[in-house]
Amino acid sequence: MTTAHASALPDTPCYLNGEFSTLKDAKISVLDRGFIFGDGIYEVVPAYAGKLFRFEQHMARLNRSLAELRIANPMTQDQWREIARKLIADYAHSTGTPTENGNQIIYIQLTRGVAMRDHPMLPGLSPTVFIMVNPMKLPSQQQRAQGVACVTANDFRWEKAHIKSTSLLGAVFSRQISVDAGALETVMFRGDYLSEAAASNVWVVKDGKVMGPPKDQLVLEGIRYGLIEDICRTAGIGFELRRISRAEVLAADELLLSSATKEVLPITRLDNEPVGTGKPGPVYARLYAAYQQAKQEQAE
Repeated sequence: MTTAHASALPDTPCYLNGEFSTLKDAKISVLDRGFIFGDGIYEVVPAYAGKLFRFEQHMARLNRSLAELRIANPMTQDQWREIARKLIADYAHSTGTPTENGNQIIYIQLTRGVAMRDHPMLPGLSPTVFIMVNPMKLPSQQQRAQGVACVTANDFRWEKAHIKSTSLLGAVFSRQISVDAGALETVMFRGDYLSEAAASNVWVVKDGKVMGPPKDQLVLEGIRYGLIEDICRTAGIGFELRRISRAEVLAADELLLSSATKEVLPITRLDNEPVGTGKPGPVYARLYAAYQQAKQEQAE
């Protein structure tokens, strides 16, 4: 990194290996396995007006990912929560913005730690723990009112997509496909079946029912999987997880994206063709309204 680039880094608060610092000052070893191999996992936790949303579910997924990588969780859930809350408060102080006036994203990353370069999962290393806070940019009112355009592509990533791994080159390539096409996201298929988007889960609505791919090793189970299922159950909306063919996606009444930053967002054009009526549909409207209510009721 050049001196000019280093000086351009913000003084945003972060946490690294037991110490609170800023992005400008935080440093890791060049032999960290996250840097050398992408040997680590991450989580992205939204905070609305300073309150963490579905934090326990994010911690459960963090533990699942760590177990897959055979990395012991170095902290308790309460310790993770305490650090996240401190960073939110520090961010508000450093920016002069009251916590109740903004929404944040808490980014958590753990790697196996530092060791001489060797491929096996070396035991006994101290995990590198990094956490930072950034402002959350939600979809615009225009995107919600008109929906967004997406493109399709074959899912060429590895077969352990259920791990929220820092090895994200496949996602980078996938997302760039949509950037090059002037679209928001890339909806991917493994063979003839829907998997997910580059950085979102994808939902198909047909005849009033919400459908998504099953929770298996080919799809990262977004935290919104459980939230959307809960909303559908409460609202009396049909909900089903199963293999969904490309033909079903193309014939959908509505298509939706979900993620921490997109929340739930309608796709109204896919590969330059309209989805359903070409406008956000009634199921999206119900899900979005219920999502906003959940934010008020479930944030901690």
